[in-house]
Amino acid sequence: MSISAHCVVTLHYVLKDVLSDGDEQVLDDSTSRDKPLEYLHGHGNILPGLESALEGQEEGAELSVTLAPAEAYGLYNDALVQTVTRASFGNAELSVGSRFQTEGEAGPQIVTVLDIGGDQVTVDTNHPLAGHTLRYQVRVLTIREATRAELAKGHPLPPGTEHSKVEDRKVL
Repeated sequence: MSISAHCVVTLHYVLKDVLSDGDEQVLDDSTSRDKPLEYLHGHGNILPGLESALEGQEEGAELSVTLAPAEAYGLYNDALVQTVTRASFGNAELSVGSRFQTEGEAGPQIVTVLDIGGDQVTVDTNHPLAGHTLRYQVRVLTIREATRAELAKGHPLPPGTEHSKVEDRKVL
């Protein structure tokens, strides 16, 4: 079976940040954590560029996938750096480098504190990996057809989950 839409794929990966000097910094390694990634192909569970590279691959495939910033977390946008009042954070402890998840216009977003000056806080709402070239070393472990329940929810579920327990019910 090869990877296609509506398949649940299990894989190990090493994610590296490709630095401007060509060196690479490991950001995540599922093998070292002994926790493979399981995702539902074709449902937006992983970065589109990585999903595209995995299309058609088979169990046991090993590949290296390099994603330019536009294919990963986007280009860095200076307009997403803004200054807000300290009160915007309530009683939260703040320090430069602190990260918070907030609700943005397009859903959850990560906010990074860049500077604190009196009652003003400069924050960056770019994704922390925006502007970065990423390299994935991937090994496909298993591929299987998604269950009806997984298709209803749009992501893998624990074995034995019945579709009648998870489908969204329409209220008439």
